[in-house]
Amino acid sequence: MNDLMITGLLVLTLFLILGSGVWIGLTLSGVAWVGMQMFSARPAGDAMAVTIWGSASSWTLTALPLFIWMGEILFRTRLSQDMFKGLAPWMQALPGRLLHTNVVGCAIFAAVSGSSAATCATIGKMTLPELQKRGYPEDMVIGTLSGSGTLGLLIPPSIIMIVYGVAADVSIAQLFIAGVLPGLLLAGLFSGYIIYWSLRHPDQIPPRDAPMSFMKKLEASSSLIPVVLLIAAVLGSIYTGFATATEAAAVGVVGALVLSALQGSMSWAVFKDALMGATRLYCMIALILAGAAFLTLSMGYIGLPRHLAEWIGGLGLSPFALIMALMVFFIILGCFLDGISMVVLTMGVLMPTVQKAGIDPIWFGIFIVFVVEMAQITPPVGFNLFVLQGMTGKQLPYIARVSMPMFFLMVGAVLLIYFVPGIVTWLPTQMKL
Repeated sequence: MNDLMITGLLVLTLFLILGSGVWIGLTLSGVAWVGMQMFSARPAGDAMAVTIWGSASSWTLTALPLFIWMGEILFRTRLSQDMFKGLAPWMQALPGRLLHTNVVGCAIFAAVSGSSAATCATIGKMTLPELQKRGYPEDMVIGTLSGSGTLGLLIPPSIIMIVYGVAADVSIAQLFIAGVLPGLLLAGLFSGYIIYWSLRHPDQIPPRDAPMSFMKKLEASSSLIPVVLLIAAVLGSIYTGFATATEAAAVGVVGALVLSALQGSMSWAVFKDALMGATRLYCMIALILAGAAFLTLSMGYIGLPRHLAEWIGGLGLSPFALIMALMVFFIILGCFLDGISMVVLTMGVLMPTVQKAGIDPIWFGIFIVFVVEMAQITPPVGFNLFVLQGMTGKQLPYIARVSMPMFFLMVGAVLLIYFVPGIVTWLPTQMKL
């Protein structure tokens, strides 16, 4: 049986099982077992046991539940709620005024969260009621929040970066550093779009609040200090080489617990909810990663990644054409799968091709984060769209439509980092970790 028929059969099996409602992690393991049993001489049972154990016991992966837990603590305490009060006075002078709190708030929270959905939900909880109460246009409020929430994946620490680093065997600390400038670039593009839109529609922006003195602004911003300290502790410990990504995650958890306790918003109920929320989310991700590791091994024994790499290599695509083709591929894939599943399903197959094309794996990791971000705001499986649908009661097509300008800005950002790769690679080369 040729590779095309085997691939088609396995993909069909994958979607049939997924469509029946079976968990993604179990589906991946099942398809891998079928593939190995039917098309390989290696016994599937012991290969499954060894691979899943190896995936589940990875030390590198320890950072993941810790960063998720840190985000859950912030999500459930007053630390996040104080951010709007601290940001609002500084946004009044900009065209678009308080619409920028969506972008800046998401960028700040992204630096301590690592999750797009958590960033979108947390900042949305603060900004949606305030901006709607002050009369800001609903489509811009929802659209900018939907796009800005994706910064949770790009600005480190990032769950997707950890997953990619494990799947592609790339330094997670280097990926974190590489994501800083692209994250700031994307936040700048979002704010630039708000400025452009508001200058074209000045009648739709409410008048500014009463002027505040500089000292009053500083006083209002004091509520930002705890979050800024936490960001400095987590990212500073990585960038100075004082801690690995996993150790920095532990610093973040301890810092979040201490700050929320000092602030008086930590209770036993909050602690338990944060811990259980992080446990549930990590168990889901770990099961997906274990299933994907076994699927990658199975595909390797069948020989599909090598044959696919040879086929793509034979097409003679330039690096630019390859990146554009992969961007379209991931955007389509993102219509059906969540970001983590996309990464773990494809890296085993794509990395040989990417390396053969001479593409830097660190740069490719940031590219992957960008395309996964796009998937967060494309229906039907756009996690940020789901979050905003639950928060606003709006229909999914409406939220997707108002998010489209942010989607196109992300496409523009991918083109920028392709033609100016130093945006991604400069910081990692300055800090050898």
